[in-house]
Amino acid sequence: QSSSGSDGEPAAAPLSVVIGMGRSGLGAAQLLQSLGEQVVVMESRCTAALERQAADLQRQGIEVQLNRTLDAEAILALGHGLRRVVVSPGIRWDHPVFESLRSQGITVHGEVEPAWHASRPVPWIAITGTNGKTTVTHLVHHLLQSAGRDAAMAGNVGLSAAEIVLKRRDSSSGLPAWLVVELSSYQIEASTAVAPRVGIWTTLTPDHLERHGTLDHYRSIKRRLLERSTVRVLNGDDPDLRSRAASWDRATWVTAGPRLPLAPGIEPALWIEAGRVWHERDGRPCDLMAADALAMPGAHNRQNMLLAVAAGLEAGLDGPAMETALRRFPGVPHRLEHIRTWRRLRFYNDSKATNYDAAEVALNALGAPLVVLAGGQAKIGEAGAWVAALSRSARAVVLYGEARTLFQELLRQHGYAGRIDTCPGLEQAVPLAAGLAEELDCSAVLLSPACASFDQYPDFKARGEHFRSLVANL
Repeated sequence: QSSSGSDGEPAAAPLSVVIGMGRSGLGAAQLLQSLGEQVVVMESRCTAALERQAADLQRQGIEVQLNRTLDAEAILALGHGLRRVVVSPGIRWDHPVFESLRSQGITVHGEVEPAWHASRPVPWIAITGTNGKTTVTHLVHHLLQSAGRDAAMAGNVGLSAAEIVLKRRDSSSGLPAWLVVELSSYQIEASTAVAPRVGIWTTLTPDHLERHGTLDHYRSIKRRLLERSTVRVLNGDDPDLRSRAASWDRATWVTAGPRLPLAPGIEPALWIEAGRVWHERDGRPCDLMAADALAMPGAHNRQNMLLAVAAGLEAGLDGPAMETALRRFPGVPHRLEHIRTWRRLRFYNDSKATNYDAAEVALNALGAPLVVLAGGQAKIGEAGAWVAALSRSARAVVLYGEARTLFQELLRQHGYAGRIDTCPGLEQAVPLAAGLAEELDCSAVLLSPACASFDQYPDFKARGEHFRSLVANL
């Protein structure tokens, strides 16, 4: 709403500046504009596609400035009504320009925060973690929808939070009853107001250290989200989380194993014994459902299932309904996704494995004998456990992309004794891997890159879809 100024004229709409024309930035810009704010989008690039997008936004009343470097004075010069600057997750939160703006009293936050405020009072179930968060996000959404709950899914899994809130605000059905949102560390550090009804923390291993600097800093960012959550659900099987169990004043812990203390006086609220999932109700253990309800392979997926079930219980779902829903769960695209069986060879798309730990999990889940495709844009991390898993499971590794020379040396340094082949990209890697799998009598070919995709693709989804198309053409 506009208010009147001292001269009786309506006061100008507050001004928000959105930095970056990625999907999340565009969603935030359109949401803020729909809420009556004046919006300017600034983008450092200028391409024909961006010019078309800019023209479309300007027809909607959103000003776009292309080919603009990030500059505090240029942002401040946009007007005295500047209310906030909205940062896309790809830009460093501690960028000097943002520090300068904060010092001058300008609010700076991420693109998730406008979605949070615009969705009040809808409860959020927010999922974070180094690995597993996409699977858990899909599982929670599937459980709620299967039970007839009006639940929307957003974050790093399709529509951004701002896009889904804008879409539902403009629909005849209105805002959903629940929002299930996957949040990365980049999004959490830039969205300090987000306080979920349920916060889920899947795992913690070193990742994004080129951005966050230290593991302690990375961990502290994830923890802030859980500390702001009404209900805190944590994976008691993750070594890092488990080692800090005693530091939580309250939390709901789950384990895919038996009910054993995680720390003095701390026992899991959900656990597995005798092939059944149990939970504590009114101080007593209660049989909830079969432990094999989820067909996805690997012990880590049992952990993911329990984390999702904990959220389902908080939403009022019962065991039989969740078991039925889990048995119908179709899986998650790009995460240990079985895409084809060709000449008795199974092909798995695990493009979402963008670091060593995620790739190690996939190897342990599938077992041997495999041919593995790995490569892309390497990240900082410890590769020893990943190479050890390759040594157990992979008779051959096909390395491609920017990291292929680095990975070849890593494998040799850590004593990998299987066959190593290198090639420029997936076009060459897929037929090569298929031939090796037949030659070496392997049961499956696994794309699990252990790398970011940005050397050759816009994101891991594009990489996975390219792999899918190449396998389909064998």
